[in-house]
Amino acid sequence: MKKYTGVIAAVALIISVLISNAAGFVRDGRELDKLRGEVLRLHIIANSDSDEDQRLKLCVRDEILRHSSELFGEVESRCEAERSVAQKLPEIKKIAEQTLRREGCYAEVSAEITDMAFDERTYGDITMPAGEYRALRITIGEAAGHNWWCVLFPPLCIPAACGAVIDDEEKEEECFDEKELEILHRPKKYRVRFALWDKFKSWFD
Repeated sequence: MKKYTGVIAAVALIISVLISNAAGFVRDGRELDKLRGEVLRLHIIANSDSDEDQRLKLCVRDEILRHSSELFGEVESRCEAERSVAQKLPEIKKIAEQTLRREGCYAEVSAEITDMAFDERTYGDITMPAGEYRALRITIGEAAGHNWWCVLFPPLCIPAACGAVIDDEEKEEECFDEKELEILHRPKKYRVRFALWDKFKSWFD
C-alpha cells in the first residue's frame, strides 16, 4: 500500500488543481455575464456600403449622439437606460428620419431594443469583451451595409465617438466593480477563457 501513497498524493494534487482552476474559470465566466448584463449598446446599420450610404449612417449617428443627454437622461443602471430608450423609440426613429430627409434620403428607418452579438471593441482605455448584449438597434433602408456601434450605458464611449478625449476613471468606478474593471482594462488576460466560457455555456443552451 505504501508504494501507492505517492501516486495517490500526486493524483489528489492534480485533482485539487483542476478543481481550483475550474472554480476560477466559472467565477470569471459569471463576472463576464454580469458585466454584459450591465451594458446597453448602440448599433446603427447603413443601407449599403456605398460612400453615400455610409456618410448618411454617420449623419444619423452624430444626430443621435447630439441628443443623447435628452434622449437617455441621467440613469443609474442598464435597466433604467433600457426603459428610457424604450419609451423614446418613436422619438429616436423620428430624429433619424428627419436627419436623412434633410440629406435628401427617403429610406425607411427602424429602431428597436434587441439582443445582439458584438465583436470585441476598444473605446479609449477600456475594451468591451465580445458576446451578446442588449442594444438599441437603428437600421436604415435595406440594412445591408457596414454598421457603427457604441455604448449608451454606461456612456463611456460617447465622448470618444464625438471626438473628445475619455478621461473619466471616476465614472468607470461608479459603473463597474474591481473585477469588471480588470476585465475591461486587461482583455488579453481573459480573451481565451471567455471564448471557452461562451462555448461551454452553448452546450447547455
